[in-house]
Formats: sequence, structure tokens, C-alpha cells
Amino acid sequence: MICRCGSRSYSPDVDGLRTIAVFAVVLFHAFPEYIPGGFIGVDVFFVISGYLISGIIFDEVGNGTFTLSRFYARRIKRIFPALMLVISIVIAASWFILLPDTFARLGKQVASSAVFGVS
Repeated sequence: MICRCGSRSYSPDVDGLRTIAVFAVVLFHAFPEYIPGGFIGVDVFFVISGYLISGIIFDEVGNGTFTLSRFYARRIKRIFPALMLVISIVIAASWFILLPDTFARLGKQVASSAVFGVS
């Protein structure tokens, strides 16, 4: 069953594959001795994401509506809210968990993460 959502087709089977990929990674982290290859779920998830993003780009290039700035604006709009939530939770938890020296180093790592840089 394929649902039309905007100009792209929604395919529930792709969501199912994403779910399996995420589940494999979670199980790998929870039980690494029993699920030794679960990290492959990350690769599967990236392949699916690449497939979906490539489809969007090809459609827009075909329609003559693709711009790099709009492409990145959509990625930022989608990724940044979750990134900021995770960073906020890490900072709040670290305030109580980490020693002062380690907490100070965390600031450098948080700043790098906020701009997708390397610390």
C-alpha cells in the first residue's frame, strides 16, 4: 500500500525497514554479546535515508526546483530540534553526574556537536 503525501509517495515498508534497523542497533547496545552484528542496522538506516533523500533531490532536479540552500534548510529544520533536545538533556544530566573538570570539557564537545564539528 502506497499513500500519496505531497509530491512523494509514502511507503510503509520503508518505515518497517527503518524500524528493524533501529531495533537491531538498540538490541546490539543492550545485549552486545548476543547480537554481535546489530551495528549493521546503522548502515541499513543510512542506506534507506540516502535512498529517500536521493529521491527527493532527483524529483526536484527533474522539476527544476532544486536549490542547495533549501535542501540544507530542510535538513536543519528536521535535525536541529532533536539535536538541541539531546544536547540539553546531556548538559542537565552532566551537571549532576560529571566532575567539574570533565564538565568543563563537555562544553567544548557540546559546542562542536551544535555545529556538527569535531572537538
